[in-house]
Amino acid sequence: MVNEKLPGIVLVDDLRSFVDGRVAHVARSSRAGIETLERRRGQRLDELWLDHDLGEDDTIWPVVEVLERAAFEERPFNIGVVCVHSANPAGAEKITQALRRWGYDVRSAAGSPQVGYLSEAD
Repeated sequence: MVNEKLPGIVLVDDLRSFVDGRVAHVARSSRAGIETLERRRGQRLDELWLDHDLGEDDTIWPVVEVLERAAFEERPFNIGVVCVHSANPAGAEKITQALRRWGYDVRSAAGSPQVGYLSEAD
């Protein structure tokens, strides 16, 4: 297997992207977010951006549960900062509380101008 250099930033959001064009891996569902994290296991992730509502019945909670379980098993993911950019205030607060409890550095990024809807599909 080739040791490829993966972006140090992951965004889990069903619709939004980084508006400044930064290099990031974008996961559009909780399943894709989990798969991305599992591929990154053992590697440094500078930033993990999380949205709460991921379309239809999907939410970020399966991803949060993977992060919590890893910390519970004393194998937390190596993440510099988790940025919660959800427009759902109650959901964002629950994510923040859950991940801080397990020692992750979590910051509120609700309304961040860095994340937005692009005019064309990415």
